[in-house]
Amino acid sequence: MTMIGYARVSTQDQDLSGQLAALKGAGASTVFKEKVSGVKADRPQLAKLMKTLQPGDVVIVAKLDRLGRSTRELLNLLHQIDEAGAAFKSLGDPLFDTTTSQGRLLSTMLAAFASFERDLIRERTGEGRKRAMAAGVHFGPKFKLSDYQRAEALKRRAAGEELAAIGQSYAVSAATISRLA
Repeated sequence: MTMIGYARVSTQDQDLSGQLAALKGAGASTVFKEKVSGVKADRPQLAKLMKTLQPGDVVIVAKLDRLGRSTRELLNLLHQIDEAGAAFKSLGDPLFDTTTSQGRLLSTMLAAFASFERDLIRERTGEGRKRAMAAGVHFGPKFKLSDYQRAEALKRRAAGEELAAIGQSYAVSAATISRLA
């Protein structure tokens, strides 16, 4: 079992030494470290760590917020770690230790809560969308042609004019003209 550490600080002015000492003290043989905000999706060292994971490895961090800033991001990362056959441990948050039964239970419960939250958001969004559509709100991109232009383009199309020529006169593609009904 290889212990792999991950240390991160948000700004260049912050110091990694406390995290590094804690991770080395916990047995991390390798520590991936970076100075980048946790809200940034592009964290090259974290990506590199995730690619190196082998079954039986344990990813350790000093505190849970060093790995990810949102519940969704944390759950995604924990899922990736689990998919690699590895485990996760947060030194500052003893409940987050997927090498134990309790830690795996907590991770499963958090995933269930996140799934429930996603379902609720989907339901509320769907209901709001239905209400908006009933009120006449148009979804999707704005129409490129006005009602008058659409009517004129349809007349020209019915008269046999080429779609490309019609489209060019309105600065739209021939495909836009072909979809008019």
